[in-house]
Amino acid sequence: MSQPPAQRPPGPLTPADLSADELRFLQQTFDLAREGATDELARRLDAGVPVDLTNSGGDTLLVLAAYHAHEDTVRVLLARGADHARVNDKGQTALGAAVFRRAGTIVSDLLAAGADPELGRQSGVAVAQVFELPEMLELLRRPRP
Repeated sequence: MSQPPAQRPPGPLTPADLSADELRFLQQTFDLAREGATDELARRLDAGVPVDLTNSGGDTLLVLAAYHAHEDTVRVLLARGADHARVNDKGQTALGAAVFRRAGTIVSDLLAAGADPELGRQSGVAVAQVFELPEMLELLRRPRP
């Protein structure tokens, strides 16, 4: 008779809890967000990968997609409930990443989803000010409905 699969402890998993294949799969998932492979990423999310999957630096799929200026990927993540208020280990948010990349459409999408322009050490507003991005600062300060 075969043994049942090993039970994992409750709570967050650490890399030590995962097999090499599972770690590779999750790393590929982060790569999909970086590359803007929206359809494949959506399939993985729909199959159960957490929308707020976070890497060792605190980057979520949304932060990576925003930093790499993948509009469709950001929209898919937001539509599936990605938390735009997550701050990575460097104090960056998806909004701050999009401001840095001057990705106006993504900035607008994140603001429409409720992202806070002042959140994080490297907030959207801070990034716009430090890098002298007046068009981004104007977008961040525009009244929202």
